[in-house]
Amino acid sequence: MENLNTPTPSIKFQVLSEHQCQVIYNAALQCLENIGVIVHNEEGRQLLKDAGARIEDNIVKIPKSIIQSALETAPNSFNLWSRDGESYLEVAPNHVFFGPGPTCTYFIDPETEERRHAQRGDAGLTARVCDALENIDFVMSLSLYNDVTPVLSPVYEFADMILNTNKPIAAWANDIGTIKGIHEIAKCVVGGEKAFQEKPNYVYFSTFHSPFHHLEQKLGTSLWAVEHGIPVVYLGGPTLGLEAPITAASGLVIFLASALSGLAMMQLKQPGAPVAIGGLPMVMDMFTARPSYGSPEMSLNTAAASELARYLDLPFMGTAGSTDSKTLDAQTGLEITSQILFSALSGAGLVHDVGFLDCADIGSLDLLVLANEVISYTKRIMRGISISQDDIMMELLEAVGPGGYFAAEPESVMRCRTEVWVPKLLDRKTYSNWEAAGELSLRDKVRSRLIEILENHQPPILPAKVQKRIQSILNMEEKRVME
Repeated sequence: MENLNTPTPSIKFQVLSEHQCQVIYNAALQCLENIGVIVHNEEGRQLLKDAGARIEDNIVKIPKSIIQSALETAPNSFNLWSRDGESYLEVAPNHVFFGPGPTCTYFIDPETEERRHAQRGDAGLTARVCDALENIDFVMSLSLYNDVTPVLSPVYEFADMILNTNKPIAAWANDIGTIKGIHEIAKCVVGGEKAFQEKPNYVYFSTFHSPFHHLEQKLGTSLWAVEHGIPVVYLGGPTLGLEAPITAASGLVIFLASALSGLAMMQLKQPGAPVAIGGLPMVMDMFTARPSYGSPEMSLNTAAASELARYLDLPFMGTAGSTDSKTLDAQTGLEITSQILFSALSGAGLVHDVGFLDCADIGSLDLLVLANEVISYTKRIMRGISISQDDIMMELLEAVGPGGYFAAEPESVMRCRTEVWVPKLLDRKTYSNWEAAGELSLRDKVRSRLIEILENHQPPILPAKVQKRIQSILNMEEKRVME
């Protein structure tokens, strides 16, 4: 059994002080008690009412005692397992794992490189590429299928993903019907409900809306998930300037109040349920009126949200590896690198949305490949510098002495592979050697690596009877929605 956890970062980084975290937490509690949250889901309202909250129409005002009780029962970590049950991610503060995002309307066709509507099979391609990339830890679909029964897109996406990767999956759903279909597929792959409960191979990805707003279906599916032992990510904004005042402090208060009220309902439903809160407090660009994934404020605010989760000892999901650019260019490189570094430095837990172009509207496999290199680069930074007598190598310094060279000294040479990061895509050749190798740009090498994966990488194949059962579940889902 392999534990894929990353070590606690040795590099120190801080956006919010402990005092500032306490101030935001207190303000969030004040909002919940005095302003309240809209809860459209009847079960959620009843859970809060039975615990002592006040109900005014759909607005629920929640005393801090309910939130404090939820924080006491919510676990600070949970495991997310590979398809074969041989390795796992421990989702916990300071353990950082990267993966794609979901629900892109468009997809960059890997053959033609043209932007087109996402279609059946794109999530499978995404999963296969993720399976081959050593720095992508979990899988999401990068697509919203345009050519299937619309409400069933998440079920088809999940089926395509689980057939094409051994890595854990984050799945989304429209309603309880679709998450039931997803769960049936997950169970048939691992061998039943008991096996799933022991080693869950997916996390349910759900969202809340800002400001202070829980929707009927999103909350309902989350409550169903925790009741059935499925780990949940509950993630939301707000977009500063639109769903919140423009200040980061106000946006962080709205994020935390919304996330904690959702957490409270899930803990009331199932005390001890594994839940990660998630935050994406980005800004609205004042010229385009669109949220900006590539803004420095998004990276900064998401890092702050991660610190708030760590302050409360809760698992967290953030975002990185996405860009407002429409193609792989210098803007893409700048934006994804700063996001990935900020996420790693802040210990952001699960980090999704790797592979998003154009403000989450386009899924790009090329961007996944590029981000894999940036994540590798960032992991080397996060290792920091080790200082010990063995690292100082005093005996070697004395032996070589002033004016000497160390390039041929075995004690130094043998540590080159562990001390120095070696790129797979970035170029360090001399100009003449680069020219002789074909004058390849980074984009050329990204495309070459993607083609190599798609042509040659084959994830472990599920048994034929399992594949047949998955197709049967999809057929039953089609029949269900047609009735």
